[in-house]
Amino acid sequence: MSNSAVPDELGAFLKASRARLTPADVGLPDLGNHRKVRGLRREEVAALAVISVDYYTRLEQGRVKASASVLETLARALRLDEDQQAYMYEIAGKVDALPRRRRTVQTIRPAARRLLDQLVDTPALVLGRRLHVLDWNHAATALFLDFATIPEPERNYIRLMFTHPIVRGLHAQWEHDARDAVAALRMEAAKDPHDPELAVLVGELSVRDADFRTWWAERHVNSASFGTKHYHHPAVGELTLDCDTWQSPDGSGQRLMVLTAPTGSPSDDRLRILTSWQSDPGKADGFTVRSQ
Repeated sequence: MSNSAVPDELGAFLKASRARLTPADVGLPDLGNHRKVRGLRREEVAALAVISVDYYTRLEQGRVKASASVLETLARALRLDEDQQAYMYEIAGKVDALPRRRRTVQTIRPAARRLLDQLVDTPALVLGRRLHVLDWNHAATALFLDFATIPEPERNYIRLMFTHPIVRGLHAQWEHDARDAVAALRMEAAKDPHDPELAVLVGELSVRDADFRTWWAERHVNSASFGTKHYHHPAVGELTLDCDTWQSPDGSGQRLMVLTAPTGSPSDDRLRILTSWQSDPGKADGFTVRSQ
């Protein structure tokens, strides 16, 4: 986003925003007087924003630039939602002054939960902001671990890659995969560089792991949504799986990560055996892995 103001567009946006409101919408009495234009009058918006009518008129006419404090009061006066506020600050050239959005709990969509359940022999995870593991299916438990045993605040994909011995040991090409994960996190950080939870995660991993500290400082970025993962599972041996991720269509930033193998391949056979053991882990004892 740029920090260049577009005064004419700001004026048009303010005019359109007040046209959408009625006096009742903002708690003003409707005196029943005939209105020449739809919505609120300039005088009413100025009163709600506690600014002069002359100053507000000049804003709409593109003759003066709005300060951050005025934009804040206008956002309240015009009942702007978060997307509308972001747009107003953008065209006013005040992106850096945009108030931080209220953080919402990351909740998985019901449709995504059903999809996870239907992927019986296919490991799948739903990742949220900061690569937090929001949900998973039984096949993912069979491949990785039971994520339910990890405290929810620590249930983060990149944290587990660096700090959990089972997850770390599972990756046959750990350095390659860990570098990719750090680059993906760096890419996501650009969307919200002031995210306090991201700062905590990066600070913790930087202290605990020298590799993370080095790779984070290198500022490599990666938005790839597909690739190949090589795993060494203690029960079934080597697995070569295609890894694909799909962004959620609702704009939440959530993504579905799915791991598959070509039908009939040794990795596919081993993955099916592994998932079949999910209900009876004891069956893995004594299994001899075929060479691949």
